[in-house]
Amino acid sequence: MQTILGANGQIGEELARELKKNFTSAIRIVSRNAKKINETDEVFSADLSVYEEAVEAVRGSKIAYFTLGLPISSALWEEQFPLILRNVIDACKINVTKLVFFDNTYMYPQNDHALTEETAFAPVGRKGNVRRKMAEMVLSEIESGELDAVICRAPEFYGPDKTQSITNTLIFNNIKEDKKLRVPLSAAKKRSLIWTPDASRATALIGNTPDAFGQTWHLPVDKKHPTYKEFIRIASGIYNKELQYTIVPKFVFKIGALFNKRLKELLELLPRYEHDNIFDDSKFRNRFPEFQVTSYHQGISLIKMNSSQSK
Repeated sequence: MQTILGANGQIGEELARELKKNFTSAIRIVSRNAKKINETDEVFSADLSVYEEAVEAVRGSKIAYFTLGLPISSALWEEQFPLILRNVIDACKINVTKLVFFDNTYMYPQNDHALTEETAFAPVGRKGNVRRKMAEMVLSEIESGELDAVICRAPEFYGPDKTQSITNTLIFNNIKEDKKLRVPLSAAKKRSLIWTPDASRATALIGNTPDAFGQTWHLPVDKKHPTYKEFIRIASGIYNKELQYTIVPKFVFKIGALFNKRLKELLELLPRYEHDNIFDDSKFRNRFPEFQVTSYHQGISLIKMNSSQSK
């Protein structure tokens, strides 16, 4: 049995499909209101902030994938994320279950330096500090030898369907609604964006590779690292029209944050858009050379196709 904790978001859904396709049909879907992804899935509705429910959710599992997300609220993250992860870690230890922890890059410094698995944590803001605490919890368990775990770390998403990210919101949602695109802070800084199905495929692969455990892996991205200007140029060619965009300066976000709670929550993430963002995935590429990374051209073409089919 392989169990996905927080399975009804984009990463969890794609992970369930990938596990079914290439690894196992014995899949348990866990969330507050669990729903099948594959016809053969077992569903288990649970509140993982409750210790006993976390233990039962993991029971009988060979591997548990932590892909759980929470609304973007610093207060909620501080209250819930460490508690939930602690319960999951303890549940895995009790049930002798391997843990695959799906992570983001919020704990990294927001500067021009290329990011590797060895980059020291230097978070900016409350959410970054929560993610550092969570990563350190898993690393501490790995170092103690008490838990067989692995960290799969991904940069900002772009992708189809339920994908939630600044890029999807400001670029692809606006393309779909025939609005001018918006670029945060600068169109001239290099970006590292991961195609969400690639993130899930790579996580499933790592989870089913025994010698990958006990370490951190950067998940694979298209190596081009385009600027938003270049990214939009690729999209313009695919959509066969000149996509217009405007750069949104920091002061506009700050003014908007006075009236919009979600914008206020995003302010601490803005410094990453002032710098080149180079996410080094060479460790993964060297270990899994057969893995086919989705190019930006392929990904944007699939978003267009998906959007056309949903109309």
